[in-house]
Amino acid sequence: MKVGVVGAGLMGAEIALVFALAGHKVLLHDRSESALEAAIERLAVIVARAVSRTAYAPEAGRAALERIVPVNTLAAMGDCAVITEAVFEALDVKADVLCAIDAVAGPGCIIASNTSTLPISTLAACLPAHRRARFLGTHYFSPVSRMDLVEVIPGFATDDAVTGEVMALLETLGKRPVRIRDVPGFAVNRMLHAMLIEAVKLVEEGIATPEDLDTACRLGLGHPIGPFALMDVVTSDLCLQVQQILHDAYGERFRPPALLKQRVSAGYGGGRNRPGWLAQDR
Repeated sequence: MKVGVVGAGLMGAEIALVFALAGHKVLLHDRSESALEAAIERLAVIVARAVSRTAYAPEAGRAALERIVPVNTLAAMGDCAVITEAVFEALDVKADVLCAIDAVAGPGCIIASNTSTLPISTLAACLPAHRRARFLGTHYFSPVSRMDLVEVIPGFATDDAVTGEVMALLETLGKRPVRIRDVPGFAVNRMLHAMLIEAVKLVEEGIATPEDLDTACRLGLGHPIGPFALMDVVTSDLCLQVQQILHDAYGERFRPPALLKQRVSAGYGGGRNRPGWLAQDR
């Protein structure tokens, strides 16, 4: 099967990798040539690390990388069976990309969005009516190459057979798909951000430090990573953005904490070259 992935960022590149590891040819597109080049380099590092852990054989990793073809135009995806949109989490950006995909995709193509918060039926409105039966959400979790869970979210108009087909396909990739009703934030982000908001409030109130709360979550709740380490990885900027979307949808229980907003405004968003909650110079 030939599949397409639009967006060569952290999520999109690894979505391409898991399809390639399962034997599919993958066309990876980004409007930035440098982003495409960086994605291929990053995937080579991920594969090398996986091989060193004996997650799979060296030849399997090499073959997967060879199946990923960077393309600089969406027109190259005209014969893809599945195209996944994995661009920035903003409605206007995703709307533009979905319209561009619609213009080139074949009539039988399944179009999926990797949105983590935006309702699928809202995104479906960006597509013509005849496309909506074959459009749905597939919310992967980072790092995609190691996290098994994928939330599968059919929209109001998604054909049940398409949802089943996509869930079966995800299982062949080694994923564990779960079907979620189409609501803002879906299921996991609503649970996750309720915890993140409470964790920040505990720090605001001087009850515990970020380091101690991370330890408590790892040892007391069995989480592989604590809430503040997680915010450093995915960036507090993105966490704030998601909480604002959830607050608009569900009200006061998802109001972003003042401390989180203050830190993001001050440039303490976490991520590359930016201090996060656990930075040595906090």
